[in-house]
Amino acid sequence: MPPKMTLLKIHQMAKRLFDVVFSLLVILLIFPIIFPIVFIIIKLESKGPIFFVQKRNGLHNKIFNCIKFRTMIQNKYADTQAAIDNDERITRVGKFLRNSSIDELPQFLNVLIGDMSVVGPRPHMISDSEKFDKIATNYQNRHLVKPGITGLAQINGYKGHINTIQDVKARTIIDLKYVNNQSFWLDMNIIGSTIRLIIEDRIVHIRNQRIERLAESNTDKESTNAQ
Repeated sequence: MPPKMTLLKIHQMAKRLFDVVFSLLVILLIFPIIFPIVFIIIKLESKGPIFFVQKRNGLHNKIFNCIKFRTMIQNKYADTQAAIDNDERITRVGKFLRNSSIDELPQFLNVLIGDMSVVGPRPHMISDSEKFDKIATNYQNRHLVKPGITGLAQINGYKGHINTIQDVKARTIIDLKYVNNQSFWLDMNIIGSTIRLIIEDRIVHIRNQRIERLAESNTDKESTNAQ
């Protein structure tokens, strides 16, 4: 038991050191470029603050303020109703920010102050946590580690809003697998996979946009020729 506890302590220290260094690099190098652009496009489309702050469950179920770029119009259901497909509350800019995961960037501030980690189970709204706890076995064990910006469930295809009971159970199983097998090298693998998936998603998105534009162009030409 003592050697295992020592290894866990070393892992936690290495993880925290990495979190601080990585979050500082993002805040100092990426934020100055991204923030002015996001500030302008959010303000141009809708009234309200740039950031959306929501109470979520963290380490040992402690409540913390999770920070995101605002992607919805201001509404009284933001803290009780999670976003769904084609949610009318999501702005056009918000849709882009969500699809590109840029809306999550402010959470590196949460990482820096110690509420979150770069890698860990995604934090859920308090109302969702209470609901999911009644559905998934050992759900609360997710909170034995800090919540993360990305995690094992996310690189296995479970990201975004949760649709079904099966989805809740599957994500919880994967999150608990991370909790039970956490290591610095697993974190590095998850971060590498996350970066790769983001790049692949952007390539697919750009390709689909080109196909759509080409299809629209061909439709316009056929319509002109028919006249």
